[in-house]
Amino acid sequence: MTLTPGESVTVEATDALCQKGWTAAELLSSPDRLTTPLLYGRPATWAQALDHVAARLEEVRAAHGPDGVAVFGGGGLTNEKAYQLGKFARVALGTSQIDYNGRFCMSSAAAASIRAFGADRGMPFPVTDLAEADVVLVAGGNPAETMPPLVRQFAAPALIVIDPRRTATARLAALHLQPTPGTDLALALGLLHLAIAEDAVDTAYIGRRTTGFDAVRTSVSSWWPERVERLTGVPVAAMRQAVQMLKNADKAVVLTGRGAEQHAKGTDTVTAFINLALAFGLPGTPGSGYGCVTGQGNGQGGREHGQKADQLPGYRKIDDPAARAHVASVWGVDPDSLPGPGRSAYELLDALGTEEGPKAMLLFGSNPVVSAPASARVTERLKALDLLVVVDFVPSETARIAHVVLPSTQWAEENGTMTNLEGRVQLRRQAIDPPEGVKTDLEIIQELARRLGHDWPAEPREVFDELRLASQGGTADYAGITYERDGVFWPCPAPDHPGTPRMFLDRFHTPDGLARFVPVEHRAADEEADVDYPVYFTTGRVLAHYQSGAQTRRIAPLVEASPEPYVELHPDLAEQLAIAAGDLVRVSSRRGTVEGVARISDAIRSDTVFMPFHWEGANRLTNPALDPTSRMPEFKVCAVKLEKVA
Repeated sequence: MTLTPGESVTVEATDALCQKGWTAAELLSSPDRLTTPLLYGRPATWAQALDHVAARLEEVRAAHGPDGVAVFGGGGLTNEKAYQLGKFARVALGTSQIDYNGRFCMSSAAAASIRAFGADRGMPFPVTDLAEADVVLVAGGNPAETMPPLVRQFAAPALIVIDPRRTATARLAALHLQPTPGTDLALALGLLHLAIAEDAVDTAYIGRRTTGFDAVRTSVSSWWPERVERLTGVPVAAMRQAVQMLKNADKAVVLTGRGAEQHAKGTDTVTAFINLALAFGLPGTPGSGYGCVTGQGNGQGGREHGQKADQLPGYRKIDDPAARAHVASVWGVDPDSLPGPGRSAYELLDALGTEEGPKAMLLFGSNPVVSAPASARVTERLKALDLLVVVDFVPSETARIAHVVLPSTQWAEENGTMTNLEGRVQLRRQAIDPPEGVKTDLEIIQELARRLGHDWPAEPREVFDELRLASQGGTADYAGITYERDGVFWPCPAPDHPGTPRMFLDRFHTPDGLARFVPVEHRAADEEADVDYPVYFTTGRVLAHYQSGAQTRRIAPLVEASPEPYVELHPDLAEQLAIAAGDLVRVSSRRGTVEGVARISDAIRSDTVFMPFHWEGANRLTNPALDPTSRMPEFKVCAVKLEKVA
């Protein structure tokens, strides 16, 4: 495969920003930039705003107990912020009600990796291994738009892409499998059935490095290719071609993205692809492996160090007595005082303002009015709070309904570490001075903690050094990483340890060192298309509007980004509904209605429509049904109906 200028538009679009000579200051400048705290919509001093927030938090805790207050974080926060926010929730507030938007990103892949390998690092090998592979299979990912620099690693291998849409990534593929939304799990089972039937599996590896294969072989025996084709719409010949490509590869990688993970059966779907990778002998083999493509700037560190409801720093489980004892010793508190686990992200948002739920929330680095599933319902829950405090640098849709808004610095205006998708911890150095009047998130946490009786540092290096102690001995061990040792892979247990670029080479992180095959069964999506709602709906990201998009609209013209919401539909469906390109289309699900401009494209299945989620509206339609293991909502498939707006 060769990346030509015509095919590599997303990589070129990213480069265009540099070619224009734009500086970080220009990229961050915005007429909407917040530089003054807002107290019920009016400018206030920092002392007024912080005093008010601290007093109201104390009142809510006194009236409703510690769990009357909730904290919601973001996967884009630095490691230092994620760590300090988790500590603030559990020590200063004493609440178990903390989670973060990364729950909406890769929690299913994490759960599947932990039960197969005993640990999860997203991509447990360097991204440069992708360029050395002969074949890379990407299930439900579109890195050409969501992570353009990664696509440079796809220049050498043959690419297999599984996606209902012919995305920018699928256009680069040697083979594109286009299943009905919600049937990825059945397709993975069918591919493994074919691999076993055609004697393509690595029996020596299976016997030496895994356990449980016999049960999985029995479980996939009924998923013969013709059955899978009827269910998924993927031709048998295409499935056989995929299996042969993997069989003939000396080195191969299987990757899952949010398209495979954001389902109410996401953990089982990812497990099925891990089973496929294990059958071919890929995980823990140099140059090969399984990994997931994370979706946010610090999707790794954001969850490793305490933002998730069930985790403590170092990727420790909060219900593990030894984990509680270690972290409590670093924090100087009684292990029994650490609360949790609490509600997962959507369950937490859905409980806000209810009789049994939190009455106040602090929100850092997230915009759930746009990004949460069933977002209209979530918006109403946020509005029901007695106190909503949002920390942001622009007036996001969530900030606009907050009681208190605190202006914060952004990525180029502060120091801190990030952990990228391959587990490499990188120091992000301050490049420009922040506007006068704003504080870092760490300073905001410090000021609130001080008002609640705690004296904590706000200097990133000091916080990171404490994080190193808290993570020591955990799965995500950062003890040997310092600001001077930039670019080290975790785990790194000591200053003289080189770090771990490739995990699982000698053994997996299980008691016996063996990877686990886990039998899983396909089941229908929580909501199938029917007579009333006859079309499948799916959503995702597009280039430039990476999250909620408000900050990136200035640069949208450089990358030909849409200035408005749109609905992508197939020409056959458009003809059936008498919709032409440019028409305004109303899309309705059982949870709400949204409008967008029609885009007619044969890149999508005729039974499916797509909308980007960056504008307020698309996630009103999505289904909040939760994966029983990961608590991941079913973002990627629901049933809708369409009509042209007169």
